Amino acid sequence: MTTTEMGLLTEEQTLLRDTVRDFARDELLPQAVEIDREARFPVETFKKIAELGLLGLPIPEEFEGAGVDAVTGALVIEELAKVCASTALGVAAHTSLCLWPLYTFGNDDQRARFVPDLASGRKLGAFGLTEPDAGSDSGGTRTRAVRDGDEWVLNGTKIFITNANYADTFVVTAVTDAEKKTRGGITSFILERGMPGFTIAKGDEKLGMRGSDWGELAFADCRVPDANVLGNVGEGFSNFMQTLDGGRIGIGALALGIAEGAYDLSRRYAKERVAFGKPIAQQQAVAFMLADMAVSIEAARGLIRRAALLKDASLPYTTEAAMAKLFASEIAMKVTSDAIQVHGGYGYTSEYHVERMYRDAKLCTIGEGTSEIQRIVISRAVLGDG
Repeated sequence: MTTTEMGLLTEEQTLLRDTVRDFARDELLPQAVEIDREARFPVETFKKIAELGLLGLPIPEEFEGAGVDAVTGALVIEELAKVCASTALGVAAHTSLCLWPLYTFGNDDQRARFVPDLASGRKLGAFGLTEPDAGSDSGGTRTRAVRDGDEWVLNGTKIFITNANYADTFVVTAVTDAEKKTRGGITSFILERGMPGFTIAKGDEKLGMRGSDWGELAFADCRVPDANVLGNVGEGFSNFMQTLDGGRIGIGALALGIAEGAYDLSRRYAKERVAFGKPIAQQQAVAFMLADMAVSIEAARGLIRRAALLKDASLPYTTEAAMAKLFASEIAMKVTSDAIQVHGGYGYTSEYHVERMYRDAKLCTIGEGTSEIQRIVISRAVLGDG
């Protein structure tokens, strides 16, 4: 625990954080390099994560969830990401992007049908938003859904979908009224693996987060029952924007965890590595680099904590989530780059974790809204254009 955390966490939050920290050290660390090198999704690890109750963090216990607040959820993602960002990303995508909107926007029947299996970890979830021509411009969705009796017929493609090849339940978006565009023209649907016309393909090889699965979803006259419309018809854009707000807290926590992991390794290495007759930690250039890392990490923690507290208080947090995600992701890039510098030539080798952390950090500046999109969100708020 850092000095700034003392007295700020409840006993329950501290206990869960420490439990996840021990789990990450004992279960994730031994395989982190391996799953990155092999680009292998750690199925058995996710079964253990489910047993800890970490796949249903924000969901009430009556639906087999953990019922924790946003602050606690961010702590969990942070601790996982300190050791293995790939694993943390899979948990965050399942929890924030699929499970949360299902519980929040779903009706009683949908909650009963889908939420317990996802919250317990019996099934894994994914969120289908990004398309070949609709990433940052999420309103540019081209997947179409046309009503046919009591069903909807979907046609289109989604790409870069985290957990795609291992998920059973998917929340996806499609245009249902092209003339209305983002103001009533997009609807969310719940899809299940195996639906006729719904196929899943493995994604391209990635720079980082290689132990996290991603893939492509394709819909070819995929028939979805009206009972699987998530929320009201035409409210998909509004719903997924709210989903992304919460998801950005999660990605901010993930980036924070990566930065902390790289910082911890660098501080330890700097105390042990001797050059010019003394540990390099005593060289001012290295000491100042570590000091800057520490300051950046604590600043990111404060932004993430504030956004999470606002969410827990049911207060607006869109701008604060964007700030947290923007700052944390960009300092993760800076901290991991400096971590390689501290390690010197060893840091550039694949056997040292900081090289992996550097590659993993890059996704945080892209996923769930690029840094440029976050700046648009923030600038509109500060200029009163939101």
